[in-house]
Amino acid sequence: MDIKIKILITCTVTLIISLIAYSYEIKTKGNIIIEGGKISIEFNNSLQSRVISNFDGQKIILGKFSSSEFVTVNKENIRDFKLVSYNVKDWKDSIGRGKEYEITGVSKILKKQISIISYNNFPAMLLYNVSYKNIGNKNITIEGWTNNKYSITSLEGSKNDPPFWSYQPGSYGWDNNWILPLNSGFSRDNYLGMTYADYGGGTPVVDVWRRDFGVAVGHVEMVPKLISLPVTMPNKSEAEFGITYNKKTELKPGEVLSTFRTFVEVHKGDSYNSLTKYRQFMELQGIKFRQAPEDAYGTEWCGWGYEQNFTMDEIYNTLPKVKELGLDWVVLDMGWYKGMGDYYLPKDKFPNDDEDIKNFVEKVHSYGLKVQLWWMPLAVGPNTDLMADHPDYLLLNQDGSPQYMPSFFKSYFLCPASKNVQEYSKQLVVKFMKWGFDGLKIDGNNQNCVPLCYNPEHHHQRPEESVEAIPSFYKLVFETALSINPNAKIEICPCGTNQSFFLMPYMNETVASDPHNSWQIRLKGKILRALNPNAVYYGDHVELSDNKSDFASTIGVGGTIGTKFVYPPGIHMNTESGDVSLTPEKEMIWKKWIRIYNENMLSKGEYLGELYDIGFDRPETHAIKKGDVVYYAFYAPDYNGKIELRGLKNKTYTLFDYENNLKLGVVQGLVGKVELSFKDHLLIKAVPN
Repeated sequence: MDIKIKILITCTVTLIISLIAYSYEIKTKGNIIIEGGKISIEFNNSLQSRVISNFDGQKIILGKFSSSEFVTVNKENIRDFKLVSYNVKDWKDSIGRGKEYEITGVSKILKKQISIISYNNFPAMLLYNVSYKNIGNKNITIEGWTNNKYSITSLEGSKNDPPFWSYQPGSYGWDNNWILPLNSGFSRDNYLGMTYADYGGGTPVVDVWRRDFGVAVGHVEMVPKLISLPVTMPNKSEAEFGITYNKKTELKPGEVLSTFRTFVEVHKGDSYNSLTKYRQFMELQGIKFRQAPEDAYGTEWCGWGYEQNFTMDEIYNTLPKVKELGLDWVVLDMGWYKGMGDYYLPKDKFPNDDEDIKNFVEKVHSYGLKVQLWWMPLAVGPNTDLMADHPDYLLLNQDGSPQYMPSFFKSYFLCPASKNVQEYSKQLVVKFMKWGFDGLKIDGNNQNCVPLCYNPEHHHQRPEESVEAIPSFYKLVFETALSINPNAKIEICPCGTNQSFFLMPYMNETVASDPHNSWQIRLKGKILRALNPNAVYYGDHVELSDNKSDFASTIGVGGTIGTKFVYPPGIHMNTESGDVSLTPEKEMIWKKWIRIYNENMLSKGEYLGELYDIGFDRPETHAIKKGDVVYYAFYAPDYNGKIELRGLKNKTYTLFDYENNLKLGVVQGLVGKVELSFKDHLLIKAVPN
């Protein structure tokens, strides 16, 4: 057997063993340890469980026993189920080969069945299907369920380190960090539905790690589900996390409730590693990613410096400077249309309608530049023609009211599950692309999630259909655009909310999405490279970084750079970022970094996210491989000490500071160590001799 089962005997145990089916029946009390590759789960006689790491042949218990799978009935959790049997058999499906473990337990009113799949090609991950059968003689109302709820115990470590770092998938505002340290008292629900009137959603994985190991849990359904992934740190020595789903389900005697398919995974390093394995598993389930087109790797100027009340003269007058700087793309941003949802051309900007916008595209192309068009799907503004003419497009709350977005966009939601909304959106994409645009900048913090829809004209079987339709809606948008221009660059920017994995297959440009500082640019780059390595990662406008000029944070993580400068200086004061004028001093800096980007093109390299832990390793380090050359980016306010260059081969390498064109010395792989000092950042390339 590839995967061994151990029974820890606490009293006399009688085993009936079928060698053909690998079937076991428990007669008395005992603990079960399911060993699979790099992860083990130990169950006790009440079907509580804990996680054990099996890396490098060393077993490390990561936390205490807890009620890991249970349900809520009458506001009380039914946690304990007496273990009555389990069996194991060979398993094979489209994902791969492995073993299936079936564990059965009972309470007074429910029988719990846990099916755990261990795949040979995912040795650190276990997949769970859990079901509950009403074995009583009365109806039961299950109010919710919990899967894979575990604890992880802290290590004795540096007083300067937090006990844990974590990947938090919920959407909590535009300035929210996706990667956070944990300290005593921390609590976050990570609900993947609407966490605010405007926004919600996220990637259905939560990860908590300490310096040596981490544990991630999540679901592997093919559409978004309205789960929560709560993380708490009740005391200074342990963190707790899991998956919960709250929805009432009435079970008649003999009926069965099945949970979503969930998983637990053990890993070394940070959440880059767990999210990479999650993405690879989803790919085997049918998720497909297209490689970004060659042109998508170009640098970008965005008209958002002038904001939505821009004039076309401002855009036209900036184009020569965009070309002179050596940038590649232009974005016609928010405000080019008559109103949100009324995506036709206003006379003050385009007096000759389609002829004028086609002439604009041709003008941009005449400079040798590409051009994207801003669009916010699934939104309609008040007092628009679309709102008046098509109330049937609206997503409606249970009381019949439309759901309003009260913050920046001041709009109402359209329902992505509505066939009419889908067709309307498809025709918009056709119009945009036939105007000649080379891509779309899809924007708005409503992209990841929408509310439940109760519009009777949509004939939903369940109100959750609005949420679950989001992937198919964006698939339609993406494929329509590429059917007209196979090299179109499609960006989806969810405006600071935590990017949803379910949108990832339908974009070829991911984005830092309104970062509030350089740390967010780097951490988002690491997460998005794990979830969609085929896409270009855009670090967003450099004016959103530290000091409004930190190109190094985007380049160092392999991102493409961009800017929203206005020109000439003083022509417009940006309400988001203040003065973004391209002064002569800035122009020299901008040209320098555009040159560095184009000379190295790290956006086309292989991001080596597994080499460094973004939480615990100091200085913060990112590595990218291009051919035999390895690029390193180090970040710290002020650092003086030894630096490790991981990922080298057993060769001699010459080190260069490629920002300042300086030779730093020579190191010998496999791990080169060198004493260096720097402030803010240091960009190195290691070239084999």
